[in-house]
Amino acid sequence: MKILVINGPNLNMLGIREKHLYGDKTYKALIELIKNHAKVKGVKVKCFQSNYEGALVTEIQKAYNKFDGIVINPGAYTHTSVAILDALKSVNIPTVEVHITEVNEREEFRKISFVKEYAVKTITGKGFDGYLEGINFLIDN
Repeated sequence: MKILVINGPNLNMLGIREKHLYGDKTYKALIELIKNHAKVKGVKVKCFQSNYEGALVTEIQKAYNKFDGIVINPGAYTHTSVAILDALKSVNIPTVEVHITEVNEREEFRKISFVKEYAVKTITGKGFDGYLEGINFLIDN
């Protein structure tokens, strides 16, 4: 099984940005955690991060016929990007949406998720462990 993990804008700033919300663990620590978990589970994983919507769309499109599942944290594009939603629909790969924080307990605009329209599961508020839960869900389903 091959899983693509996609992170959107500002997630590369983990450990620096809004530590009261996201904690002090870095993006590098997140990627190490994901790769170690995938190794234990016997799956291949590719991690990709971009602050640019088009790059995220392109990476989703490149996943067509190459990946069995996608775990995506679209960051701020969650609430604004129909393009990312359409890319996910076009490749038809089972997708789990992940958010480090509990988005439903934050600002009103964060409660809107275009990706949720397509995702087979949404995981929020579990920190880095949400990514692992998403990977496990894709493995088990």
